[in-house]
Amino acid sequence: MTTQLYPSSSRGTADYGWLKANFSFSFGNYHNPNRMQFGLLRVLNDDMIDGGTGFGTHGHANMEIITIPLEGALKHRDSMGNDGIIRFGEVQVMSAGSGIEHSEMNASETDKTKMLQLWVFPDRENVSPRYDQKSFDIDNQINTFVNIVSPNDMNDGNALWVYQKTFFHLGIFDSNTQSTYTVRIPENGVYLFLIEGEIEINNQVLKARDAMGITDFESFEIKVVSKSKILLVEVPMN
Repeated sequence: MTTQLYPSSSRGTADYGWLKANFSFSFGNYHNPNRMQFGLLRVLNDDMIDGGTGFGTHGHANMEIITIPLEGALKHRDSMGNDGIIRFGEVQVMSAGSGIEHSEMNASETDKTKMLQLWVFPDRENVSPRYDQKSFDIDNQINTFVNIVSPNDMNDGNALWVYQKTFFHLGIFDSNTQSTYTVRIPENGVYLFLIEGEIEINNQVLKARDAMGITDFESFEIKVVSKSKILLVEVPMN
């Protein structure tokens, strides 16, 4: 097993007043040739958006986009006619495909919204754009990884799906517990992002917002030091 620790302090940052962002990979004005992507995972942005603000209408194409609210809610509107709210506890996917325009605004005029947004390169281009969102009861499934996103042809119906051989899992784990993750597709890697807490993998300690890239493995152990919320992304490496 090969591991690479990415401390939270090594991320790119931006402060636009209304938006405070942290970039795990090169994005916008942040460019680091050593941090372009992890396999086919291209973007992991950790954003905090002020009340009454957000991202105005903009376009995407040929990218699988997964949005995970951590606090608050986002108002989504797109060129396919979708218009609604995505809240904490829900996950949103968009297959941008041949092209989509959308806006993402804080649904509150006063409260901040925190969210993660991840982009994965698709396994096919120019598909018809699609949108979906779903609620996942992570809080009542403690000490297990909940599958929130799977490939379109390897989905049991409980997770959202995308056009790529990628698996997203979210989990909340109590202190002094242990979990094993087994790779779903050989040759895939895992990008683990610690949302909250403290864990240990391969004798390396991760704290809140640290990440680790893990390759060349069949399974690995996660030791939970203090109560933790973990996002785990299994993704093709090429």
